[in-house]
Amino acid sequence: QNKRARTKILDVITNCIAAPRAELSPNAPQMATMKINPEKIGALIGTGGKNIKEITESTGSQVNIEDDGTVTILARNQAVLDEVKRKVESYTCEAEIGKIYRGLVKSVKDFGAFVEILPGQEGLLHISEMANYRVREVSDICKEGDHVTVKVIDIDRTGKIRLSRKAALEDLDKEEAGK
Repeated sequence: QNKRARTKILDVITNCIAAPRAELSPNAPQMATMKINPEKIGALIGTGGKNIKEITESTGSQVNIEDDGTVTILARNQAVLDEVKRKVESYTCEAEIGKIYRGLVKSVKDFGAFVEILPGQEGLLHISEMANYRVREVSDICKEGDHVTVKVIDIDRTGKIRLSRKAALEDLDKEEAGK
């Protein structure tokens, strides 16, 4: 009798849905794992856990970090999972030569400006790389707290990043002309 009842229930279920859905509902709880460079774990956690705490509290998700760089994310839906992934990548990604970034001017000196292009990663935007013309004062182009578009033109062996606003603007102009 139990076997017949179980078979009847399974038949009803099979008639409703023959196979499991290919994708989960975007509103279903989600889990993902991603791999980061183990040297970047400290940057992800932040001073006193500040960064990871901000991620988990602002999104309501759980983030577990293993010593080998495996990051496990538990989120209440797909949108939150995507947001957490984006934040984790912003803390752990590295600057790439040739890539264009929108950075924040952290400090202005006579010879140029220091621009934060990624969390915790600053580069020097030299006065000669600010525009196609001669710039007399750095403050003519940017001030502390401004957002500027820059291109990474070099990263030396010590990790110092050289930036160019001039090259970024030229690349963006070429893209516009190509459209």
